[in-house]
Amino acid sequence: MDVSKPMRVNRILSLAGLTSRRKADEWIRKGRVTVNGRPVRALGATALWGKDFIAVDHQPIPRPSDRLYLMLNKPFGVVCTLHDPEQRPRITDLIKDIPVRVYPVGRLDFDSLGLILLTNDGEWAYRLSHPKYQVPRTYKATVSGRITEEALSRLRKGVSLEDGPSGPAKADLIKGGSEQSMVRITITQGRSRQVRRMLDAVGFKTLQLMRTAFGTLTLGELKVGRYRHLTQDELTAMRKLVKLG
Repeated sequence: MDVSKPMRVNRILSLAGLTSRRKADEWIRKGRVTVNGRPVRALGATALWGKDFIAVDHQPIPRPSDRLYLMLNKPFGVVCTLHDPEQRPRITDLIKDIPVRVYPVGRLDFDSLGLILLTNDGEWAYRLSHPKYQVPRTYKATVSGRITEEALSRLRKGVSLEDGPSGPAKADLIKGGSEQSMVRITITQGRSRQVRRMLDAVGFKTLQLMRTAFGTLTLGELKVGRYRHLTQDELTAMRKLVKLG
């Protein structure tokens, strides 16, 4: 990212981790964004991040900082929002020694575990979350009862959900049993509680759900509640996946 050249203001707000580009355009339309004290009116307006004084609701936005990319193994009972009215533990509460603000890439449900990414790179986060980039997400699900091959076949073809078709998925049996079964499911969308709803659609209740892979990344031996920085090779592969070079 070259901050020495002018960038569209909506992109700057996204890169600063404040909001999406679309939401930034709404803020601009409402006159909430100023550059050097003057309201921005044109959606294509540009500014020099770090040199121009850019503010939202009279509050200056963060200056450019080094990009950070973290992988965290999310525990059960932690929310992936930055602000929670119920005062539940937040994912960012687990980040203790990072000097800049980071935020989660997408979400894992309160009652789900596993791989979650955090960053301060808005464009990277946006692309990883957007359905058009078809970034695979792999989950290990424990369900009640003995899951059938017919159910797995339906998951592979895709099922109907209340917000539209789930799309095809990879679905394989890890372990079967009369009381519980364990399956591995890979999807390329990230809708709210999608895997749980897909399993429910084929007649199986999810008892536990863990994300084990995201894009080219795997959870590996990372312990629950711990995090680490992505390696340069990992970052290069993930950037290539979403056409960032």
